[in-house]
Amino acid sequence: MNRLPINKTPKVYVGGAFIRSESGRVFPLKTADGRFVAHVPQCTRKDLRNAVEAAAKAGPGWARRTPYNRAQILYRLAEMIEPRAAELAEAIALGGATDEVRREVAAAIDRIVYYAGWADKYEQVLGNVNPVAAPYFNFSVTEPMGIVGAIAPAAPSLLGLVSLIAPVIVSGNTVVALASEVSPYPAVVLGEMLATSDLPGGVVNLLTGFRAEMLSTFSTHAHLRGLSAVVSPEERKQLELGAAESVKRCHIQTEDAGFDWYSASTESVYAIRDFLEVKTVWHPIGA
Repeated sequence: MNRLPINKTPKVYVGGAFIRSESGRVFPLKTADGRFVAHVPQCTRKDLRNAVEAAAKAGPGWARRTPYNRAQILYRLAEMIEPRAAELAEAIALGGATDEVRREVAAAIDRIVYYAGWADKYEQVLGNVNPVAAPYFNFSVTEPMGIVGAIAPAAPSLLGLVSLIAPVIVSGNTVVALASEVSPYPAVVLGEMLATSDLPGGVVNLLTGFRAEMLSTFSTHAHLRGLSAVVSPEERKQLELGAAESVKRCHIQTEDAGFDWYSASTESVYAIRDFLEVKTVWHPIGA
């Protein structure tokens, strides 16, 4: 007896749940040869605002977790992605996975492990005991900023997305991320893996849709305290002008076809520092 296969209905991952766009709009996802794959949610500015609310609810609890616990959770996420690497590779390739695609998935897993290793160590590097010529101690300690917006590059769709998200959340921030417009499906599959991991719902929120509709809200939303993005020169200017209104911290790169996402220079403790605030504490000696 012949049967019709049940195709997946892609949904975005927001607040620990799978949702469709509030507008009900979708856009077609096709393979390189034009074969239809699925309808992907076309998220709106309202979806972005809803995702920010979900991130705000998750933020305090995530920030209170010990660095060691955040390291465990991120490492556990890498553990869960590893056996499903082939599924992610298929999501990127939308067909036969090539060696390059498999390399991208492996690099994305390794990047999560890399930042998991920094979770309980970055404070020793980025914090400081300041020498002062007075009868008190002076310490500089780091704190998470809050909610950070992330805009992934068109390619590599998975590695680029993970490279923006991991250094943001490892320090206790939450993130609202817009997936690659050209290749959004890996973000959909990643969301399914996040949902079954130990990462609390709302810490990472993944949206799909068109940059042209979302950039203005990313740049001007008052509750987004920072932006991490890889965009075109024109989009960069738009983000920076909008971010100036709400005094956001921006770490924005221009999309460059020659940029090597596999390079060691793309992972660093200073990527964690980009979205930390430093607080100075004074303590009297002998008190």
